[in-house]
Order: sequence, then structure tokens, then C-alpha cells
Amino acid sequence: MQALAADYDVALFDLDGVIYLGPHAIDGVSDALEELRSRGARLSFVTNNAARTPATVAQHLTDLGIRADEQDVVNSTQATLRMLAADLPAGARILAAGTDALAEQLRGAGFTVVESLDDEPVAVVQGYHPTIAWQRLEDAALAVQRGARWYATNPDPTRPTDRGIVPGLGAQLDVVRLCVDVEPKIAGKPYRPLLDETVLRTSAKRPIFVGDRTDTDILGANRVQMDSLFVFTGAHGKSDLAEAAPEYRPTYIGYDATALLEPPRDAHIHGARVVCGYQEVDFAEGAAYLSTNAVTRDEQLDALWAALQARWRYEADISAVLNSLDTLR
Repeated sequence: MQALAADYDVALFDLDGVIYLGPHAIDGVSDALEELRSRGARLSFVTNNAARTPATVAQHLTDLGIRADEQDVVNSTQATLRMLAADLPAGARILAAGTDALAEQLRGAGFTVVESLDDEPVAVVQGYHPTIAWQRLEDAALAVQRGARWYATNPDPTRPTDRGIVPGLGAQLDVVRLCVDVEPKIAGKPYRPLLDETVLRTSAKRPIFVGDRTDTDILGANRVQMDSLFVFTGAHGKSDLAEAAPEYRPTYIGYDATALLEPPRDAHIHGARVVCGYQEVDFAEGAAYLSTNAVTRDEQLDALWAALQARWRYEADISAVLNSLDTLR
């Protein structure tokens, strides 16, 4: 069987939890990306995080040993700028509740970035900032109360890091949301603008998205009818997949991005048995169990994919299978 990536013209990668965790590249990913390129694949790095410019992200990837330049990176600010251009006049005053990188990109697009409520902004744009000043959030809330349009680069409630899961922009949005009676226009996954922007910039005809979250990466891909690969190196894991509603379910699963170089998992249903590779999951009276011995990580992935079919198609309780898969999060 041919590699999964062979069916697609562009591979799109989320960053946090897929390519790196904080300052560290995920083991094996750099070599896998080079192998994909050697086979003729085109790659693009797609991030909801607006805290850094595409050039800075590309440099970070390079520092981690991953070949990338500015054109290979699409961030949620770029998608936000397209929304702003459609809604606001050139030079419009915008209160940026985010990092200097967000303000830099807003200025580069011709908008006037203001520093406080007193500057009478016509719009508020929120982007993730790890040390944002509380006063800036207050000004953002007050500006929206006074009629300013409200935009957000992404809705992520949390972020995976090498230290664990930490609050994301979604938590900062909630601070403002408590004070207003409107919702922001959001660019990042799972909303369409970021993936639409990426497809436009890459001229992709048949892309695949690689992500670690069901609620942003996988849902976002499904909303634009894009195939997806879920990986276990970031925020979500096997229990999230088991409980995923149809729109949150990936096309494929793999431990990490190297799965693009391998044949896709294929599960077959035979009555009350699901088979994937050499792994078999049987289900009866609403419960499923693993009737084979899954020891290696690949065997456990096969077992999980079989169990998920029993869960998703027949609503079987697969908790016993999940508990036996100790190499998967």
C-alpha cells in the first residue's frame, strides 16, 4: 500500500502539539518532513497562534532543524486581516489586545493601531499574549460596549506546551465576553477563514490537515470538507476521540506526523467484530473488548481505530479497550 501522503497535493500542519511543544521539536518530525519533501510533497505550517509573525515562526522552525521560510507559514492574523479589509476602511483605528507581532501585522496591512480606549478605536482585535496587561482587556471590553467591532484571531481555550496544558486566547476572550453582549468574529480554526486563507495561499487542490485537537483542527478541517490526520503528540487523546461527535472525527489517526509516510489504517466490520491490521475488537450487548493482544504502539493504534468504529457506528462502550492501550494518551 502507498503512503497516506501520496493521495494529497499539500500537507498542512498545525504547530503546537504537532511539530513542536514549546521550545522542543517533537521527536522524528523533522526527518519525516524532509522525507515528505523528497517525495515531492508540498508543506505548509498553519497556526491559530497570532503571538508571532510568520517570519518569526519560520525562524523558530529553522532553529529546531525544520526547513521553513516565511511563505511556508500561515497564521491566524493573516486570515483576520482579510476579514478586517472586507469590513473596515483603510487606516481604521484598531485596539490590538495582543503581542507586538499582532500590532506589527495590523500596521503592515494599513490600519492604525491605537493604545487605549481614549483613542476611540472602531475595532478590537484580540490575539494570544502570554503576559497581557489587565488594563488592555478592560479597554477592549469597554470599546466593544461602545460599539467597536470585535475580532479574535482564534478561540483556543488552552495551549499544549512542554510543561503541560496552559490557558490560551479563548480564556482571554472570556474575560471580555463577560462584559459584552456580542460575539467576536473569529479567524482561526475551527472557523473557516484560516483554512480558506491557507488553501488560497498554497493553491491546494487536495490538502490534508494534521492536527492534535478535535475541537479546532479536526472540526475546522471537516467544516471545509478537508481530510484530516489526528496525532497524539499534543492536547487531545484517545478519550477525546471516543467521545467525539461526527463533526469532530478525523479521517485518519497516527501517533505523530510520521504517519503521513505510512499506509493509512483501514478497519473492516464483520458482523459484531471490527478488524484493523491484526487487531480485532468484538462488541456485544453494548460493550466492546479487544480480543487480540496489542503490545506495540502501532498495534495499539490499530486496536484503537477498530474500537472507534465500534463506538462511532454502533455506540459501543469501548472503555475497556481504551484502558488497555497504555502507550496512547
